[in-house]
Amino acid sequence: MVAAGPAWLIRDARPLGGPAADLLINDGVLTEIGTGLSPAGAQVLDAAGLIALPGLVDLHTHLREPGREDAETVETGTAAAALGGYTAVHAMANTEPVADTAGVVEQVWRLGREAGHCDVRPVGAVTAGLQGSRLAELGAMADSAARVRVFSDDGRCVSDAVLMRRALEYVKAFDGVIAQHAQEPRLTDGAQVNEGELSGRLGLTGWPAVAEEAIIARDCLLAAHVGSALHVCHVSTAGSVEIIRWAKSKGWRVTAEVTPHHLLLTDELAAGYDPVYKVNPPLRTQADVDALRAGLADGTVDCVATDHAPHPVEDKETEFQAAAFGMTGLETALRVVHAAMVATGLLDWAGVADRLSVRPALIGRLTGDGGAPAHGRPLTPGAPANLVLYDPHARSVVDPALHASRSRNTPFAGLALPGQVVATFLRGEPTVLDGKLAR
Repeated sequence: MVAAGPAWLIRDARPLGGPAADLLINDGVLTEIGTGLSPAGAQVLDAAGLIALPGLVDLHTHLREPGREDAETVETGTAAAALGGYTAVHAMANTEPVADTAGVVEQVWRLGREAGHCDVRPVGAVTAGLQGSRLAELGAMADSAARVRVFSDDGRCVSDAVLMRRALEYVKAFDGVIAQHAQEPRLTDGAQVNEGELSGRLGLTGWPAVAEEAIIARDCLLAAHVGSALHVCHVSTAGSVEIIRWAKSKGWRVTAEVTPHHLLLTDELAAGYDPVYKVNPPLRTQADVDALRAGLADGTVDCVATDHAPHPVEDKETEFQAAAFGMTGLETALRVVHAAMVATGLLDWAGVADRLSVRPALIGRLTGDGGAPAHGRPLTPGAPANLVLYDPHARSVVDPALHASRSRNTPFAGLALPGQVVATFLRGEPTVLDGKLAR
């Protein structure tokens, strides 16, 4: 946990892309916003031309620890998050051992506090061992020091409708949310890439859109039936967007996320059998990408979540069918959203703040000890000083060798992307300065 540090004066930043203003941070709190501020003793950061956003929040991060420290650790993963502008991440449960007990989620939470780069809120497993046969210790994880409120078997679908209903009913008692990995397993047995012309041409088993859409439709109906909160992970098809739009029109408690890679990349990239483009759910068509962008722009899709999925070299640099699913994303997410949504005119910077900070913090129930929101707060006096300074005019080629993540499986390697995170502040203390880790 980062303690409140000395006073900082951030001079001439542009909050949410608006007019330049000075931001004063004192005792971990944003205390004043104005022009011409000059408090005695404050450290000054010249932010002319930089956009100030509330610290980003990721609902979907794989930190791999405990058990797969060869791919990532809480230390390296949260360092990557800070460099990407994140002040809080939700750590998925598919670790070894699985985060399905109070003991394991508290271990992850404590590792996050020790690392100090960003807040780590563990996601608890829905089912014991991710096996889909019985519920995990949901209540014990909720009552633990980690205060788990989001539960997911991500990497696997809770395909049993009865078990899914029970999970949705159970978490109502403490305002929890079930985050579903929507994938009908019987329709995706052996699937490698999006089902379509490309899969046929490559001779790889196709992954039909209906495998995702059928589970989303079922779970929206279940959530409505029990009056509980459902969050849909990594939406990837145009049909999924329409189903979620329909569910929201009914007033049901359904939210959804999209990944940066599904906003920018298409299945055509897999034509060369490069496993870096192998991901679950798979990259889809340009029509799907267009629908996902439109859904994020109009709020049907609530937020962007990275699904940061690091893997060691030997798990990715192998034949396509044997390679692991997944891509890293924490250090490039904001830049990809800039390219896919801001540069195209679909979102302004206030919209970026909403989709990458405000909404994911609300969905993830990120509250402080007193119950007030700890992340995703507007940049107003009295809010915790969790913020990121971003240079929208920078442009550089993605080089995974420069990333803090222990793994290098980014699909954006060699791609020129706009923007650069210049500084990240967690409760008034810089975790990143001048684009580099501050500690």
